[in-house]
Amino acid sequence: MEYRQLGRSGLRVSALTLGTMTFGGRGGFSAVGATDVDGARRQVDLCLDAGVNLIDTADVYSSGLSEEITGEVIKGRRDSLLLSSKVRMSMGDGPNDAGLSRHHIIAGCEASLRRLGTDHIDIYHVHEWDGHTRLEETMSALDSLVSAGKVRYLAASNYAGWQLMKALAIADSRGLERFSAQQIYYSLEARDAEYELIPLSIDQGLGILVWSPLAGGLLSGKYRRNASPSEQTRQLSGEWHEPPVRDQEKLYDTIEVLVDVAGAHGVSPAQVALAWLLAKPAVTSLIIGARTDEQLRDNLGAASLALTEDELETLDKVSAPDLIYPHWHQLATAADRLGPADLSLLGRHLQSS
Repeated sequence: MEYRQLGRSGLRVSALTLGTMTFGGRGGFSAVGATDVDGARRQVDLCLDAGVNLIDTADVYSSGLSEEITGEVIKGRRDSLLLSSKVRMSMGDGPNDAGLSRHHIIAGCEASLRRLGTDHIDIYHVHEWDGHTRLEETMSALDSLVSAGKVRYLAASNYAGWQLMKALAIADSRGLERFSAQQIYYSLEARDAEYELIPLSIDQGLGILVWSPLAGGLLSGKYRRNASPSEQTRQLSGEWHEPPVRDQEKLYDTIEVLVDVAGAHGVSPAQVALAWLLAKPAVTSLIIGARTDEQLRDNLGAASLALTEDELETLDKVSAPDLIYPHWHQLATAADRLGPADLSLLGRHLQSS
């Protein structure tokens, strides 16, 4: 297992992270999995044996049950792993049971610590944007948790570029703890993050943790253009809507290339999709979750898969997003003065021109 630095922080995390959204299966989360304590313990054992050192959860997953299960299965081995959790989503019916106010952040952290059975969270994420709370209040509350030793590192998730940059600027100007990483959706199925979030991470020294790197299973190779309706995914059938599929034909084209590359290596398409992501700039770790032990074992194999430059280029080409403004304009008029962050998006266009 490779260990990568989390942005500019001193923390080193495994290239693969165990995701726990499938733990519990309470409420709407039953659509993605219902792993019980015994199953969760097997998955944690598999990951630790493979060298994974980070487990990612969130208070909202199965209304806290995921954190409870995670806490149960890590008893006696907390010191050998890192924990990541999140705050922001609704955890009750009260007017202050959601958001990123000082009240909800501190109460949410305390509740997560109790469920996890630990005295600190290694990476604490704000799970989503809160446009009703001043960022000064949010960043100050997070800084106080770090000062109290209840949180070691901070991260954001699902922020737009301007929102994340504003949060970093406020933290820097006030001497508050800044985000060390962001957790984002990024995959061969949707590369929107390359417009702003990847360049921002390169420029600001943030690590990137990727959620749903297999697009909710779409990139597993099981779902093909000519598959029968019964073989289609939850996303395509409407049962689960994360992530949305905007261009189904492009998705199928990408899957065909995945299958071909996988065949050349004698591995699964899922491993190829994960290996492609691990080769992208600023990516620190991919969060993998699975309904079955077999799926998890297969995903873990991606840590040792190296793709050739030609294979990476072929996958890049078939899945490439269109250049939106101002990027197409900068490509045409600013190509003489592009920096490393700019080149993460525009570099491939310069090479092909």
